[in-house]
Amino acid sequence: MKPSALALCLLLASAGAHASSDVWQPSAGHTQTPLWPGTPPDAKPLPGPEESHTNPKNLMGGKTVTAITNVSLPTMTVYAPQGKNTGAAVVVFPGGGFQILAMDLEGSEVCDWLVTKGVTCVLLKYRVPGLPYDWHCNCRPHNYQLSMPSLQDAQRTLRLVRAHASEWHIDPHKIGVLGFSAGGYLVAETSTNFNRRTYTPVDAADKESSRPDFALAIYPGHLSNDKGMFNTNVRVTHDTPPTFILQAEDDQVDGVEQALAYFTALKNADVPTEMHLYAHGGHAFGLRPTDNPITHWPALAETWLHTIGVIPANDAP
Repeated sequence: MKPSALALCLLLASAGAHASSDVWQPSAGHTQTPLWPGTPPDAKPLPGPEESHTNPKNLMGGKTVTAITNVSLPTMTVYAPQGKNTGAAVVVFPGGGFQILAMDLEGSEVCDWLVTKGVTCVLLKYRVPGLPYDWHCNCRPHNYQLSMPSLQDAQRTLRLVRAHASEWHIDPHKIGVLGFSAGGYLVAETSTNFNRRTYTPVDAADKESSRPDFALAIYPGHLSNDKGMFNTNVRVTHDTPPTFILQAEDDQVDGVEQALAYFTALKNADVPTEMHLYAHGGHAFGLRPTDNPITHWPALAETWLHTIGVIPANDAP
């Protein structure tokens, strides 16, 4: 196995050790809310109950990673902004190859950052397993279909946030998405398939739009195949929202060609796009600081959010 492909494999391997029968719970003061009023659409049996796992030997940025497996009942957790409310909201998609969710590394820790910038954070615990995982490819998935049912959960969440915008003091025109790795692919899917109805409406919230107003794709995957062909399920048009992309050149889990292909498609469609490409950083670092300059990316994202009018200037560095 290539050393640079190790990061995602470690996350997935952590699901086999130190298991807990308890489902994941957010920090005190936050509550998970089910996305669906009944059984989720296209529900499929999973190999076991939802579990939360950590492995003390699997460290990212000096800390363990919480991996969630067998999510069959998706939820969202709302984190209210601290201090001045900018009116913006971000739905966060943790990564994990559509097999697990890195719920702290690429989820709750992201919300802890966003709320300090006056942004409402909505953490999505979407259904996994999703796409089939190829264990013969050095832990790099080679699957480019739409990630059902994760996409259904993502579209439903965006609609619910818009439906509750007044109640939650959110500007319905400032609702974005942010995702990592497989979650970065989910960002691209929601950004380009918002006119595609992936499930039968279940209530009034489903009358709302599922189009994000802006998007951040952090080391995204599933966007380009080994022959350099762009994923045709990602239907980039001029209506795709402004997008921020971050990638490390030495990421061999979701290689640099993934981000470059998406950047090129966005620019060809005249979508406002900003991409930051670093020489080093690997994969699955989230917001945890390391010696690599790429881990300072949140400051770049804050500046970008200001430049596109999502947060005011005094909330950007």
